[in-house]
Amino acid sequence: MRKLLGIILLAVIAAGIALSLEEIPFGISKTIIGDYFNKNGVEETGATNMVTSVVVSYRGFDTLGEITVLFTAAIGLGALLTGHKKREHSDKVEPSSLIVYTGCRFLFPVLMLVGTYIFIHGHLTPGGGFQGGAIVASGFLLMYLGCKGKRIKFKASTVIEVLGGLIFVGLGIAGLTMGEDFLFNFLPKGEAGELFSAGIIPIIYIGIGLKVGSELAGIIDNLIEEST
Repeated sequence: MRKLLGIILLAVIAAGIALSLEEIPFGISKTIIGDYFNKNGVEETGATNMVTSVVVSYRGFDTLGEITVLFTAAIGLGALLTGHKKREHSDKVEPSSLIVYTGCRFLFPVLMLVGTYIFIHGHLTPGGGFQGGAIVASGFLLMYLGCKGKRIKFKASTVIEVLGGLIFVGLGIAGLTMGEDFLFNFLPKGEAGELFSAGIIPIIYIGIGLKVGSELAGIIDNLIEEST
């Protein structure tokens, strides 16, 4: 029965892929929408990274849903852990090894810098808010593992998380107030390839990077607290 269901599922997926493709000579296939993005994306959005154009411009409303899912997961985990009786923590913290401790001290600022660079330059190079935020959160994970006893500041993390969400939603609503679409790119697009270009897209990625980084760091903090 399971094999039959698996075959049916694969057949449905294959049929969906086949219907979404347009056949052209020499057996090459492409998607009509993807071809449109590749031809017009830079001119319409000002971003040289086409993935960025799709994620935060053409389908920016979907990205808002993805961020909402992550936010809901963080809230759910916090509520789940809050419902359990907290363990009694010992004042004595077992130190990390010299290698891990040294790596924590030197790599933490590097990870913060790299993560920030990735989400600031998301409209120019591969990467963006989600990737940069994940790297920032990995820096905090390294801090918990190597520099034991240090914790993130809950209030500061919450403020950053809220600020990131407000940036995203605020820019989206600003586009609606101008009589256009949600996340309408109303700022000057500048010259493609320059840091200050692509209108609101870099600002959106900064907001996403801050929100994703703070939310993932908060999730890690909750899990570390529960396991210690």
